[in-house]
Amino acid sequence: MIPLKLGISTCPNDTFIYEALVKGIPGSPFQWDVSFADVQTLNEKVMHGELDVAKVSCGVLPRISDEYRLLSCGGAMGYGCGPLLLSSGMRGFENSIETVLPGKDTTASLLFRFWFSKISPDSGHPKESYAFFNEVYEGLCSKIFSQGVVIHEHRFTWKRDGLVLLADLGAFWEENTHYPIPLGCSVAKKSLCLEWISLVEDEIRKSLDLAYARKELVSDFIRKKAQIADDEIIEKHIRMFVTDFSRDIGDMGRNSLKVLFEFFPESESCCKKK
Repeated sequence: MIPLKLGISTCPNDTFIYEALVKGIPGSPFQWDVSFADVQTLNEKVMHGELDVAKVSCGVLPRISDEYRLLSCGGAMGYGCGPLLLSSGMRGFENSIETVLPGKDTTASLLFRFWFSKISPDSGHPKESYAFFNEVYEGLCSKIFSQGVVIHEHRFTWKRDGLVLLADLGAFWEENTHYPIPLGCSVAKKSLCLEWISLVEDEIRKSLDLAYARKELVSDFIRKKAQIADDEIIEKHIRMFVTDFSRDIGDMGRNSLKVLFEFFPESESCCKKK
């Protein structure tokens, strides 16, 4: 069997897509050594070349395009599923204070900068600080942070927890680009031969098919990894972030990435078809 190192997050969309692969698909040519981490840590691991296959932020693709190839499946992209800019009480965005982002290299951070550049084009760069995605949310709820960008399961809980919506960054992206929101994608090392990469894509799709074939979307595996112990929210998360683009990014998805990478002068080659 071919040993490969895989990195994914503990978020329900990743564990839904990859559960069967992680547990072992009969007849698989691969032996997977799996690491679970938050998305910023996965981005950093890939930037250091530590993983063979990984789920990363779309926004980091130009920085890894020399070493990694975009896979056509296994990602998170769609409509109505973007990050939210929230406050702990303020009714409007305040540029004089820092906005806490879920990692410097996450797509959520890039979408925040995209939004800021449109609503305040003459203000230069926004003030930013960074924390793990769960720490951003906890900091807002405890009023340690005044404003921050929230992703993953907490997209469904901010009203319940008394936070204030300042901007839906995903909706803003859709309105301004007319493309799906490019959140996360899967990549593989270019040092792997094209045959292996094609087999990896086949296995991801098989894993996704097996997940959909279950009677219940939420399994014990997903439940144990999730940040929130609420099956209803976990199922909403899966239905929102696992889309047709998770099976095949397609031309629409690649075009969305090209628009995103206008913010990166380095490269657009990472979103071309192989």
